[in-house]
Amino acid sequence: MPTDPPVRSKRADAQRNRETVLGAAAEVFVTSGVDAPIRQISARAGVGMATIYRHFPTRADLVTAVYEHQIEACAEAGPELLESAGSPVEALRRWVDLFVDFLVTKHGLADALQSDSERFAALHTHFLDRLLPVCAQLLQAAEGAGQIRPGTQPYELMRGIGNLCVGRDTDPRYDPRRLIDLLFHGLRQP
Repeated sequence: MPTDPPVRSKRADAQRNRETVLGAAAEVFVTSGVDAPIRQISARAGVGMATIYRHFPTRADLVTAVYEHQIEACAEAGPELLESAGSPVEALRRWVDLFVDFLVTKHGLADALQSDSERFAALHTHFLDRLLPVCAQLLQAAEGAGQIRPGTQPYELMRGIGNLCVGRDTDPRYDPRRLIDLLFHGLRQP
């Protein structure tokens, strides 16, 4: 009599492969851009190219999935950091680092999606809906603890960090993290 566990195991393997591909693609996108060869992602993930195409039939599907996966990881990290970091300002700082990693990966997204402006607009809305409340929670906790100056708006902070990350794609001499460190230093209470 057949049992269900092999089916579940196969689904678990497929989900694990999908997660592995998303992680590998994000890493490759950071170093090589969203136009990196699929074989490079395949090698990093340790899976065949057919596995990637089975989960993500087009490059736009892969880029979109990486973007969504990173939005979720960044959103979920905020509350976890508030619990595990030594202070609210440390949680905020660590979250900003994750946010910068995310932004560096997402550059080139519009080009990868080409003319699919509806998909891009939906992703941007999802991005704001998920990350603004997390940033607000972290800012509120750090402000409430007297660790940052009052009045910083989540949208302004995220937009400012995003603007500082823009030049990284076109100039390898530019490291946005140095300026983000200065920005973060300016948030701190004297």
